Amino acid sequence: MGGMRNRVEILHGVNLDALGRRDPSHYGRMTLPELEVKVRRFAVDLGLEPSFAQTNHEGEFCEFLQRAGETSHGLVLNPGAWTHYSYAIRDALEVAALPAIEVHISAVDDREEWRRFSVIEELCAGRVQGRGVDGYRDALELLKAELER
Repeated sequence: MGGMRNRVEILHGVNLDALGRRDPSHYGRMTLPELEVKVRRFAVDLGLEPSFAQTNHEGEFCEFLQRAGETSHGLVLNPGAWTHYSYAIRDALEVAALPAIEVHISAVDDREEWRRFSVIEELCAGRVQGRGVDGYRDALELLKAELER
């Protein structure tokens, strides 16, 4: 693949389709479609070409990751609760072999003990948490820097 490495996939996991209905003190009031509009704008401003997917099915998330290696140059991942225990997703991320940034809308490190551990963190080039939708801009900036290396 020649030319600019700028195709990025933003993958949302379990329960992220429920944004706008989840606790606004952690997740704000924005719905997932509204979040994607803003994140698309962030990406385009950075010269990136974003695509989006969300699923509540772990196996489907794994399939997204396996396919991403053929279609994308990098990943922004918010696996939701799977972040903390899904070794299947961790293995699929390894298969994808792409630069990836982990992002969480809420400050997971300040929440329940179980949310503080990430099974994918060591496979990711960076981790952003607790910045709401702006965290996606941070994640895309980190990913762009990785893609330009």
